[in-house]
Amino acid sequence: MRFSIYQDSLIGARASNQDRMGYCYTRDSLLMLVADGMGGHMRGEVAAHLSLQVAGATFQEDARPKLADPPVFLDRALRRAHREILRYQDMHGLPESPRTTIVACVVQNGRVWWAHAGDSRLYLIRDGRLLTRTRDHSKVQNLIDLGLIDERDSGTHPERNKVLNCLGSPFEPTIELGGDVALEPGDTLMLCSDGVWSALAEPDLVEQLSVESVLSGVPRLVQRAVGQAGPMADNATALAMTWEAEDAEGAGLSSQDVPDGAITTTIAVGLIDETSAGDALTEDEIERTIREIREAISRGGAH
Repeated sequence: MRFSIYQDSLIGARASNQDRMGYCYTRDSLLMLVADGMGGHMRGEVAAHLSLQVAGATFQEDARPKLADPPVFLDRALRRAHREILRYQDMHGLPESPRTTIVACVVQNGRVWWAHAGDSRLYLIRDGRLLTRTRDHSKVQNLIDLGLIDERDSGTHPERNKVLNCLGSPFEPTIELGGDVALEPGDTLMLCSDGVWSALAEPDLVEQLSVESVLSGVPRLVQRAVGQAGPMADNATALAMTWEAEDAEGAGLSSQDVPDGAITTTIAVGLIDETSAGDALTEDEIERTIREIREAISRGGAH
């Protein structure tokens, strides 16, 4: 596999950043994730963080070096994350569970599969046009589907923040699966939180990722989303990958550089330290966990 990849996140006008993003890959398989902790419930950042940890750990277990069945993996990983969030609630005696939306995708054998719960989105862009994107699990999307409102009015609708599906809910989440799509050189996949897509017109978003590389296009897109939303700016997070031809010398990353049995990751794949006695997860704790996991991976021979 050869690809270019970049991720970025800004806090916007919020008090904290509850979005989480990350990716990991072996020689033959790539996993990308964006989770948006739900601020209307306590400890949304914990739900988002746990979701990435659990999915990353599941990928490390199953991708040896490729996944036997990517859709089955995606469903299993996100449901495991949901159960881990409920376990966290139980262990800390919380009156309600932390919650998060999530979008994930797997690239393997030159093909892509994805899964999501909530309104974090995946976009697949080819030759300057939108090939497909995920459909939000939200009240506004349902109203659009019923023809009761126009999609152009969704950004200002009073119920635009009502999400109907997520991880951490008391009810079993719906994990909506998509793909199996063959990738072509130049295709770009972007995963993002609603802080990005809700602030920008879809044609502008597609154009931005079509005229620039992900290395410059992603941070510019995130900055534009926050600037456009101004004092109402939500956390804005995007992770994008452009698929490259195998013979594209010097372009992007090559998974062939990953040793057999190793994994390259930006995701902390350990569990949150339960000695925190239920305190809210801090950025320092997250960074410490990431350092510890990366050191453990490094000792195991992974990059």
